[in-house]
Amino acid sequence: MLLIEIPKTEYYDEEKNEFMYVPETTLKLEHSLISISKWESHYCKPFLSREQKTVEESLYYIKCMTINPNIDPNVYRCITNEMMDRVNKYIEAPMTATTINDPASSKKNNEILTSELLYYYMIAGNVPVEFERWHLNRLITLIQIIGIKNDPKQKKMTKGSILRQNASLNAARRKAMHSRG
Repeated sequence: MLLIEIPKTEYYDEEKNEFMYVPETTLKLEHSLISISKWESHYCKPFLSREQKTVEESLYYIKCMTINPNIDPNVYRCITNEMMDRVNKYIEAPMTATTINDPASSKKNNEILTSELLYYYMIAGNVPVEFERWHLNRLITLIQIIGIKNDPKQKKMTKGSILRQNASLNAARRKAMHSRG
């Protein structure tokens, strides 16, 4: 979760021709499958695309990410570039220690990733629906791991390879423990 502190602000609304007052507010944000699902429902296009988001689209996504209730809509007008940078860094963060070094997963897939497709992958992989609240990058990593582990083409180690690997591990342990066996 990311917390963004919006200070008490006064600004002039040219459309309404009046001064607006925004109370000090802390936005609690979560980049999750739920958030992108809300955004895609509004804009009817994939969130996870290479297409650059407009300022309006980015601010709307922050609204979708907000988990605290009853936020004054004018609060979002007070988001600065620095706050937006923090949000973008949070969105891009992996939120996991797992790295995937599978060459098959690095192939470019032309499939457009939408919230419905991610829900499908969750259902197909028996991922509990509660995980839709996880940071999106962590959820996608989990889905990728499920795909890799369930891949019937995944290379199995030969008996000789397993024996060589075990011998190597045992030798390293003997060396570390200053033991002969």
